[in-house]
Amino acid sequence: MRVTNSPASRKRRIRMIKAAKGYRMRRSKLYRYASDAVDHGLQYAYRDRRAKKRTFRYLWQIRINAAARAAGTTYSRFIEGLKASGCALDRKVLADIAATDSAAFIELVGVAQQGLMNKAAAAAQTAKA
Repeated sequence: MRVTNSPASRKRRIRMIKAAKGYRMRRSKLYRYASDAVDHGLQYAYRDRRAKKRTFRYLWQIRINAAARAAGTTYSRFIEGLKASGCALDRKVLADIAATDSAAFIELVGVAQQGLMNKAAAAAQTAKA
């Protein structure tokens, strides 16, 4: 006699149909199409959890660059100056400051420019020696 393990198969299929809730037409009703749609959706979710990090970093860079140019410098010089001055703020925080508190961002630009001058002075010292 053939054993089909009906309760487990039915449970697995119902779980897949419930996961496809909200999908349109036969993707939400029929197991075969729901399974394909859910699997595809999970692949998109896995991929986009990683893509989201790239997208947000790109957005933060754009916001920082716009605020830095308004303050008279460029993004790359600003970040270089902050690293030289030992400022440990990440791009997410910098973008938030740039968008919400322009006075604080101007102070950070000053810190970055001071860091660049110190870096140039140190380079000149090592070139002399």
